[in-house]
Amino acid sequence: MDGLQDRKILLCVCGGIAAYKSAALVRRLGDAGARVQVAMTDAATRFVTAQTFQALSGRPVRTSLWDEAAEAAMGHIELARWPDQVLVAPATANTLAKLAHGLADDLVSTLCLATAAPLAVVPAMNRLMWAHPATQSNLALLRGRGVRVLGPAAGGQACGEVGEGRMLEPGQVVAELAGAAG
Repeated sequence: MDGLQDRKILLCVCGGIAAYKSAALVRRLGDAGARVQVAMTDAATRFVTAQTFQALSGRPVRTSLWDEAAEAAMGHIELARWPDQVLVAPATANTLAKLAHGLADDLVSTLCLATAAPLAVVPAMNRLMWAHPATQSNLALLRGRGVRVLGPAAGGQACGEVGEGRMLEPGQVVAELAGAAG
């Protein structure tokens, strides 16, 4: 997957059960030659720890706009300028709505608004949330602005329902990114 060799990817992890897949995604991106920096929403830290992502990426994980050490030099702006690609995975309905409407009330939404790098989102949510007209409208806005939407997949969901809304498997995400970069 030469398309990701030495690419700087800012992986923004949002709070949903699919956040566990993002740990494997960090590993797969690294195996493909990418340099991965992880940022997490507060909700994401309730599903997977920052230490997990730090161990897998070899880099400190950013979780807050209010980190005094990082923000002494406007660290969120520096971080937003670092990547070749921003990848939001999983992208929850809440985060998609924030991105569609330009809200910047946490580290992840601020980074996405403050970057010039291409943005890709990997949606993950309950099938009814995915199908909701508000979510579909938000996705249409994002696609219209050039945001790449990877997935979702259909199948069994953590809530016990079956349908569209599952996060793509990490290998699929890496293959799609590599194909676009290569």
